[in-house]
Amino acid sequence: MAKRNTWQREAVREALDSRAGFVSAQALHSSLHEAGTSIGLATVYRALADLAERGEADSLQGPDGENLFRACVSTDHHHHLICKSCGMAVEIEAREVEQWAQATAAQYGFTQAQHVVDIFGRCPACSRARDGQ
Repeated sequence: MAKRNTWQREAVREALDSRAGFVSAQALHSSLHEAGTSIGLATVYRALADLAERGEADSLQGPDGENLFRACVSTDHHHHLICKSCGMAVEIEAREVEQWAQATAAQYGFTQAQHVVDIFGRCPACSRARDGQ
């Protein structure tokens, strides 16, 4: 059953599209409220989960355990480098990770193996700012 595209879901999609990096549901909800949109936090969570399920948003767990989202650039399986300071994300290829994951699964008799690999650190700009360069 297809979900209808409500104004709330469209508002969340547009707010997510306007962000460069990953964002929490709470931060997105706050920015929507600051812009004058009367949308509930639970609705933001549902819309983000739906966008992620459809492949229209990337979803990952941040270093503090909070779920983060961003508009999806690629619909193919991919990995990210994510700045812990500013949230900037870069999609990366990781052929070695793909090969390792499949080989490890096969070694233990697992099939249909899936994995998530995201690397957190500081982007060059945040590293320079932190080091005072």
